[in-house]
Amino acid sequence: MKRNYISGNINELSVDSIVWFVSEFKNLTDKNLKALDTCTNGALQHIVETEEFSGKNGETAVLLKPDCFKSQKIILLGVGDKKNLTHDSFRKACGILSRKKSLTQSKSVLFYFDNFEEAAYFQGAIEGYILGSFKLLDYKSGESKKSKNKLSRFTFAVDNKRLLRRLETAVEKGITIAEGQVLVRTLGLTPSNYFTPKDFAAKAQELAKKYKFKCRILDENAIVKEKMGALLAVAKGSDEPPRFIIMEYNGGRKGTAPIVLVGKGVTFDSGGISLKPGLNMHEMKGDMCGAGVVLGAISTAARLGVKQNIVALIPTTENMPSGHATKPGDIHVSRKGLTIENINTDAEGRLILADALDYANKFNPQAVIDVATLTGATLYILGYAGAPIMGNNQKLLDRIMDASDNTAEKTWPLPIWDEHREQMKSSIADLVNSGGRPAGTIAAAAFLENFIGDWPWAHIDIAYVDVEPAGSAYTPKGITGIGMRLLVDVLENWKKL
Repeated sequence: MKRNYISGNINELSVDSIVWFVSEFKNLTDKNLKALDTCTNGALQHIVETEEFSGKNGETAVLLKPDCFKSQKIILLGVGDKKNLTHDSFRKACGILSRKKSLTQSKSVLFYFDNFEEAAYFQGAIEGYILGSFKLLDYKSGESKKSKNKLSRFTFAVDNKRLLRRLETAVEKGITIAEGQVLVRTLGLTPSNYFTPKDFAAKAQELAKKYKFKCRILDENAIVKEKMGALLAVAKGSDEPPRFIIMEYNGGRKGTAPIVLVGKGVTFDSGGISLKPGLNMHEMKGDMCGAGVVLGAISTAARLGVKQNIVALIPTTENMPSGHATKPGDIHVSRKGLTIENINTDAEGRLILADALDYANKFNPQAVIDVATLTGATLYILGYAGAPIMGNNQKLLDRIMDASDNTAEKTWPLPIWDEHREQMKSSIADLVNSGGRPAGTIAAAAFLENFIGDWPWAHIDIAYVDVEPAGSAYTPKGITGIGMRLLVDVLENWKKL
């Protein structure tokens, strides 16, 4: 993506399209829009009077070959009511625009932020464009039939020169963050025969080398030596051996305790012996999205130069049925030494997270945040709209909620009560891996709580928000990558708890 940044007069720039951001209005009073109306011989006034365009979010109007401009067309893009504008207003508007032929047939474009000055708006706009233009992976033989976006040259413009540095910094940051989220989407959509635990480990090593952070891989023998019995129990049914990925980025002061991120990395979840229904089982290639979010977050943090020490842990395996698979009723010994009665082999995510959360103790962390597509019960709590969060430290939960506001990735806290903890006790072992249907999302967090050391912890259950069922403004149907922007914001704005 070739790009440059300018201020002042945009009339003399030879670009195919100018995208002109406009807040909602009733009458043509803005001086720049009045001048544009003069250049178009009253065309703008006409579309306003006929109510074809009023600046509502995502609304567009195209003005062809305006007299005073060298561009081929001007696309007016509505961002909504100026009193209620947020970064997500720009993200949504640009996401909608990114798929319109009025833009995608252009080779060069100028984004003009007329009378807008906030960095969050600049950042949101480019994030929306990149995320909205994301296309599903294509494995069809022969030449792809998908329409290709021709855009390759971008110019970003503001009125005042004093805003130039702010503009460039915000847009560059937005590109980096959006690319991190696209990484999560891509990994989550990759078929599991192309993305095994071994492939996941290789991808982590590739990104570590590219963005200069450390990466170490534990193979199955090393996992056995670490006594990760819960992870090994899930992996037993698969011919693909598990991996345990350890990444370290040191952007903070030497000796400062790290923030540890943990992600569930089940590259395909059949449910194991407790087999899932066949309907939509193909979507279970995306059961590693928690790990994808964590990989995206640490690599994006490294790219941004976040001033924190970060550790990311990914236990990755398949969950498959076979003659040597774990069976319901089996007892597993976790790395911590706690015994777990396996009630349901489809409650596997919490098993692999248990060993990873215990391993996090080695780093004496400031805090630990785990992310997982853990429970189907989330659908009945927040639906597809947001992710439940649970934990043991209110300040950490508040920090995540603040990040939700900053990124428009919605979360909401749930309690963990003693009744939920009792639900996860076994009569023949220390714990059960499934407490049944009641409060399933909270009960899963109550299970994980047993493997937390003496440090602040938060659990983010992204089941169902990891998938967009129909398609929205900047999220095409499929894997969303939600959680990546959230974690990066948490890390960027970290304060000692």
